[in-house]
Amino acid sequence: MAKPRLRVALIGHGFMGRVHSNAYRQAPHFFDLPYEIDCRVICGRNRETLAQTAATWGWEETATDWETVAARPDIDLVDVATPNVLHAPVAIAAAAAGKMVLCEKPLAISLAEAVRMRDAVAGVPNMVWFNYRRVPAVAFAQRLIAEGRLGKIYQYRATYLQEWGPDRSRVGNWKTQKAQAGNGVLGDLGSHLVDLAMWINGPINAVSALLHTYSGDRDVDDTALFLARFANGSVGTFEASRYATGCRNRNAFEIHGERGMLRFDLENLNHLDFLDTNDASEVRGPRHLLVTGYEHPYAGHFWKPGHVIGYEHTFIAALSDFLTAAARGETAHPDFTDALHTQVVLDAVERSAAEHAWREITPTEMA
Repeated sequence: MAKPRLRVALIGHGFMGRVHSNAYRQAPHFFDLPYEIDCRVICGRNRETLAQTAATWGWEETATDWETVAARPDIDLVDVATPNVLHAPVAIAAAAAGKMVLCEKPLAISLAEAVRMRDAVAGVPNMVWFNYRRVPAVAFAQRLIAEGRLGKIYQYRATYLQEWGPDRSRVGNWKTQKAQAGNGVLGDLGSHLVDLAMWINGPINAVSALLHTYSGDRDVDDTALFLARFANGSVGTFEASRYATGCRNRNAFEIHGERGMLRFDLENLNHLDFLDTNDASEVRGPRHLLVTGYEHPYAGHFWKPGHVIGYEHTFIAALSDFLTAAARGETAHPDFTDALHTQVVLDAVERSAAEHAWREITPTEMA
């Protein structure tokens, strides 16, 4: 039986536009999707690079007016891969037109804007591209904790470190402008840390933060450091920086519990370190697990065990999860509500840094 066609509009054609385009092209090769994907139109401001991107990735049309695209009756799904300042207007307009909505992270440039976005997509399938949940090793870590393999969690450490901050060729990049990005490394990299932490270890109840800017020509944070208290009684430390010399893309966490330890680093994304305290003391130590087996999350959809996957596969798996859930009338995660919860924590971090004090996060704020 023929599958229904899903006509997609991608708003944005920069780095994330390329990543998303690849996911639409590759997902049917690895997953049995409930739709036939029709890459209908890609939208952007630079006509020359837009045309090149469309030709490279097989988009049928190009456009420069996202408002017209979001309202088109021949579009079923709008994917927002723009600078952060456009996330809200594009997503809200698409939802009002009854489209499925996918959006890059962070959800918004402010908490108030994130609330409006969450409310706007009620009734339409939606998801935010926190793609690192789909790294097999990360999903396996989440499974191990959910199964109680670490017992009571004591401490959660998270870092996301990059080194491009001092690069003068990046001056003027939209990510270094508050008006375009909302904030700096806190939203760009810290949002990933918070999303993973709450997915793996549960809600965060309070934060104490420091934000620092190294460059005088920027109005956003270059480094974000904060402590956290989790609802399960554990404590956490978080660090995000664009000035971490020697670190290209180190998204890492380490989790210590009464029965074991887990450790992950994106720069070694096919591996997970696991320690089990039930092992005899003379052989107890971290096991460096290669998480590429058929029994591991997502890995079985790609290559045979031992044949590693890459960054792009996380978006392919995320897209498959979203489309499968949408076809079943189910909620795909992380959705706009999950991303709003992350935005609540980011807002608390900013307030804590400004007030030089702990900032509590109440259940009402997470409603």
